[in-house]
Amino acid sequence: MTRISIFKTLSAIALISGVGVASTAYADGGFVRPMSNPLAAEECSACHMAFPAGFLPAASWKKIMSTLPDHFGEDASLGADAVAEIQGYLVSHASKRTRGIDLSNPPMRITQLSWFKHEHGSRLRARAEASANIGTMSNCTACHGGAANGRFDDD
Repeated sequence: MTRISIFKTLSAIALISGVGVASTAYADGGFVRPMSNPLAAEECSACHMAFPAGFLPAASWKKIMSTLPDHFGEDASLGADAVAEIQGYLVSHASKRTRGIDLSNPPMRITQLSWFKHEHGSRLRARAEASANIGTMSNCTACHGGAANGRFDDD
């Protein structure tokens, strides 16, 4: 049985049993634990899809949360209590897979990660970025209709 088959089998068992899957974006099968913190979901989805915390390592989320006044060119400032709650959630649910990531200068974009580049390929990324319907690779919901619910398979 291949590693992918084993993961799919274990994921199915976990979902059927109601255990849930603390999976990451690296896993084939297309499921990633969606954003489940109400405040984070509300604040983040005000401008874009609330990305699953498991997409990035804790160091990335800390860096992102420390730069909210200039959040990819926008002022996404929040009060100290909101920042603490959201950052706490993101860090505690962050990806544990950090191999190949410079944690002293962590990526701030999911699209910079090797698993993302592998999954999407350079031709697909170029086509998506050229599409008026997609516009940017961070627009997950344009291709993955179930993305907001943690489903990233494109079937």
